[in-house]
Amino acid sequence: MALTQKEQQRYKRHLMLPQVDAAGQEKIKNSKVLIVGAGGLGCPVAMELCCAGVGTIGLVDFDVVDISNLQRQLLYTEKDVGKSKVQMAKERLKTMNSDVDIICIEDRLDETNAEQIFEKFDIIVDATDNFDARYIISDTCVKLGKPHIYGAIYEFYGQVAVLGGDGPCLRCLNPEPPKQGEVVEAKDVGVFGAIPGVIGSLQACEVLKIIIGAGKTLKGRMIFIDMLNMAFDEVEIPKYPKCNACGKGE
Repeated sequence: MALTQKEQQRYKRHLMLPQVDAAGQEKIKNSKVLIVGAGGLGCPVAMELCCAGVGTIGLVDFDVVDISNLQRQLLYTEKDVGKSKVQMAKERLKTMNSDVDIICIEDRLDETNAEQIFEKFDIIVDATDNFDARYIISDTCVKLGKPHIYGAIYEFYGQVAVLGGDGPCLRCLNPEPPKQGEVVEAKDVGVFGAIPGVIGSLQACEVLKIIIGAGKTLKGRMIFIDMLNMAFDEVEIPKYPKCNACGKGE
């Protein structure tokens, strides 16, 4: 699908970039990206990808908007409290870019539906807030060979990595999710309001770079951000040969 004259005007600043140009923008237009979680991370990711012209964006979330979400979840307003997150997100995103197809999946992701949901999309963005969902996303991306754009936030801190595909997976980093009670649940942890926007934008950058095939992505690397002290760090995530998910197993 070639760019229309309207799209050429809309994405003019992308077309001026030699790393993107018309060919790259057509790839963006024809791409399908799934965002699991329509909360703090999911909102900025969805906004960035929608404005960039990603042709199809899927949103997976079963929750409704709570007033406590409004401090950081930028797609929602006071009038949305009590309403479906994915439906309100779709409504807002369509006002930003009416050409983008928004698919709402109002369901809890689990082992029984993940593969069926993921197979229709090219790239999977992890914008969840619990380890069970994260490991389901990782395992399913490994099985289907899809890139997994990982993001996480905690108080003033954030993490971003590109996993899945032919690179390392979450189990290469930590073979098993923490057991119940070993970590504090997301609902009991504070989050500085600006942090999700920073991490979500970085996730969106990685998605777009993968689509257009430009630059060096965070494949096999994880960035750590301390926004309280404005410090950045990076670690390599090697692919573990004996990983039970993406390797030969123990």
